[in-house]
Amino acid sequence: MHAAFTAAAGALDVTPTGPTVWGWHGRTLSRRADHLRHGACWLRLVSAPAGKQGGKIWEGTAAASVLDGTVSKPALYAVHDQVVDDTAYRAELTQYIDAPTCSPDPVVRSPLELPPTWWKQLRADLDRIATVDTDRVAVRQEWIDRVVPQYTGCAAPRITEWTTAHGDLHLANITTSGVILDWEGWGLAPAGYDAALLLAYSLREPSLADQVRETFGDLITGESGRAVMLVVVADLLQSASRGDHPDLEPALRRLLEGRP
Repeated sequence: MHAAFTAAAGALDVTPTGPTVWGWHGRTLSRRADHLRHGACWLRLVSAPAGKQGGKIWEGTAAASVLDGTVSKPALYAVHDQVVDDTAYRAELTQYIDAPTCSPDPVVRSPLELPPTWWKQLRADLDRIATVDTDRVAVRQEWIDRVVPQYTGCAAPRITEWTTAHGDLHLANITTSGVILDWEGWGLAPAGYDAALLLAYSLREPSLADQVRETFGDLITGESGRAVMLVVVADLLQSASRGDHPDLEPALRRLLEGRP
């Protein structure tokens, strides 16, 4: 990864200057870098076995460039692909965002206060994202049919309204300045999916969860809102079964049972 990162930096004419940041399970490697024309940038390298690169996640950041200038996200400057031996690498050069993320982890575990303007901007961004025309899919009905009964014991809802979603919306993917990061998995999902996911990840901090409900209440209440919340709970219970954020499971179970 380090050698491929160095090669990509050379190909994209950037000089890495920041500390190394490893992504989930070592799949990505990123650093701040300087570019003669763009200035401070973010260089991110993703890897996959050669011949298995491509698909939704691989192409997500590049495909999300259609949203540049319309929502609060880093602009994409360039993409560089290379294959070394049996591994494929994609380097993505994007705008550097100086503001930190709101949380170091998707699950918020300490009090967090964000100004009303931050919430207003996020709501406006999600409303814009929802209207984007795309053939990308973030969540499939077939997956809902399988996972919801398995992890919640409830019948899978039949989703009738699908809108475009970021697909991985939590406060470790949103900066204190309101910029939404990590666009790998965006695409069509049940209406309200991003709001429901943000709420689920906020459940350990009741005041934060209340703010999410206040901002996005129309998306996560009523019949369609209950359906998308059920989908999100099943999603995160499946993740918990794999060892991701097990401390969130009790709150998800309470939500599933209709308890505070």
